[in-house]
Amino acid sequence: MEKYQEIERSIIKKYRKNIWSRFIKAVKEYCLINENDKIMVCISGGKDSFLMAKCIQEIKKHGKINFEAEYVVMNPGYNIVNKELILKNAKTLNIPIKMFDTDIFEVVTKVDFKSPCYLCARMRRGYLYSKAQELGCNKIALGHHFDDVIETSLLSMFYGAEVKTMLPKLHSENFEGLELIRPLYLVKEKDILSWVRSNDLTFLNCACRFTEEHKSDDDNTSKRKEMKNLINYMRKTNPNIDHNLFTSLANINLNAVLGYRLDGVLHSFLDEYEETPIKEKDKKSR
Repeated sequence: MEKYQEIERSIIKKYRKNIWSRFIKAVKEYCLINENDKIMVCISGGKDSFLMAKCIQEIKKHGKINFEAEYVVMNPGYNIVNKELILKNAKTLNIPIKMFDTDIFEVVTKVDFKSPCYLCARMRRGYLYSKAQELGCNKIALGHHFDDVIETSLLSMFYGAEVKTMLPKLHSENFEGLELIRPLYLVKEKDILSWVRSNDLTFLNCACRFTEEHKSDDDNTSKRKEMKNLINYMRKTNPNIDHNLFTSLANINLNAVLGYRLDGVLHSFLDEYEETPIKEKDKKSR
């Protein structure tokens, strides 16, 4: 059995419950892949995007949905070592990638910008949407997972002063007809890491030039890492903390919030507030 076949088997067999079933559940529950879709599967070189690519290969091979997939790697300016690692992993995993080059790293490192990661992300997204249009795709698949969702939600509350989350799919505002999907939405990072170790694989972590020049590998100033550490700490007393955080995002009680924003319009609980007498049972409870 070839190495890639062993890896595929591990997804279906050993990690059926924690990876494959969660992947399938997200695809079905959020209607991520439909008949006649043409999906551009974006591979960054990291563990998440490569696993996503394998899962999409498997559902295309064994599933009942007829769709096309293009496996694309955008090279933002990787050094030769990192580029070769991506090519090596694609070969090992038997993923027919298409790589295209950009000058993103070159531009970002020269710009005096307080948030280089933000600028880099925006540029990457623009290049990816343009490439998807060029390939005739109607969907772009990204490798964000369960932990990304809850970490992003906490970041929004703690540093953005709003309650919002990373959705499993959304329409592009600037590229008509394109939709972004996140097939690993329900897959936990610890299970992805276990899959990587079990198959003796090595993927890129962060290959950014700015990171290489200005930060250490153990970057304790990272706000996302701060959220990750917070969640891990809270798991010590509440093992279900991540599940509760995730579930709360789909269980918002609008009768008990100060306000919300819909389509850019801010609403307050005072808009529909009416003075009502306290019920007898409420009086007794007090």
